Amino acid sequence: MGMRLKDWGDREKMEAEWNARTMARYQRQMVLPQVGIEGQRRLLKSRVLIIGAGALGSAAATYLVAAGVGNVGLVDGDTVELSNLHRQILHDDADVGRLKTRSAAERLRAMNPEVNLIEHAEFLTRHNVMAIFGSYDLVVNGSDNFPTRYLINDAAVLSHIPLVDAAILRFEGQLSVFRPGFGCYRCLFPAPPPPGVVPDCAEAGIFGAVAGVLGSMEAVEALKILLDLADPDSHMFMIYDALGATWHRMPMHRDPDCAVCGDHPVIREPIDYERFCQSSGPSSVGSVRGPVVSEFALEVSEVKALMDNPAVTVVDVREGNEFHSGHLPRARHYPLEDLDRLLVDGITDTVLVVCAVGVRSAYGAKYLRSHGVTAFTLRGGMAAWRDAYPDDNT
Repeated sequence: MGMRLKDWGDREKMEAEWNARTMARYQRQMVLPQVGIEGQRRLLKSRVLIIGAGALGSAAATYLVAAGVGNVGLVDGDTVELSNLHRQILHDDADVGRLKTRSAAERLRAMNPEVNLIEHAEFLTRHNVMAIFGSYDLVVNGSDNFPTRYLINDAAVLSHIPLVDAAILRFEGQLSVFRPGFGCYRCLFPAPPPPGVVPDCAEAGIFGAVAGVLGSMEAVEALKILLDLADPDSHMFMIYDALGATWHRMPMHRDPDCAVCGDHPVIREPIDYERFCQSSGPSSVGSVRGPVVSEFALEVSEVKALMDNPAVTVVDVREGNEFHSGHLPRARHYPLEDLDRLLVDGITDTVLVVCAVGVRSAYGAKYLRSHGVTAFTLRGGMAAWRDAYPDDNT
């Protein structure tokens, strides 16, 4: 059984609290016709679990608690470190060495005493995840490692609850919303990349404000689901580039062969995710990173030879202004969010996918391969091509 949530008392007490302070606290929110009094009541009864009281969790929890989500659980077994403070805004210098759940819960209770904060001062494992998830309506993922990411995904599918997921690295981030019956993280990335391929924040760095952007977006999407404002048929996978100040929406569909949410699932309970992530072979991109490594990323010299074949279609997935500033010879422009149009146009032979530095193109090639297209990507993107062939672009 999951943790029992706080008893909010009898109806008379609830109505008294509503009349006294709740109306004033949430008035600016309730004036929105999409929220109103009934929407606010729905939020106050909602139960949201936030995985990780770190960078993403700080921003997501702040806005969910401020919005009046009545029951918010925080899962994290870690303690605050000095190096966390530039991005994990629920903690301050005096909290170094303390449990993140305790530090975060104290700050959030001070912000909104009406919210019930539940502290799960532990790391998620395959042994406790289903019991913890059983007490909540929705999960927001702010974890930063692949074993936990796949564990959370599988548990959300098995628990039949929505999952709002984000990842960040350097100046980039990704945001996904997975609703029961409409696909999951494994539909995009059936297996994680090999160990050591993806650097962590300590190795690669993170621009702190990027965590604020992605964590806030997680809160937005969670609130939309709780208020029934999100289209249940929507499939969201978005990539954020802080340096370019751009969002790119990538088409996403449920994979009928998915191991956990497909037509014939083989995963029916949480597995050993440490072993799963350690033993996985080369795989497609599983998180925003740089430089991108995959088994279908080609070096510049290989691409040069490949382009001599007229049967190869070159697809540039950058935005229009980027494409017009210079692109590969014979390149056709299909922004990342328009890749379904490429399939409709009947381009199903060998495709070379190109972007600025190789991040967006890796996602695009992965998506095309999931639809049976033999797709490759240029490692390092147009930046690498221009370095090697400064005069050979249109």
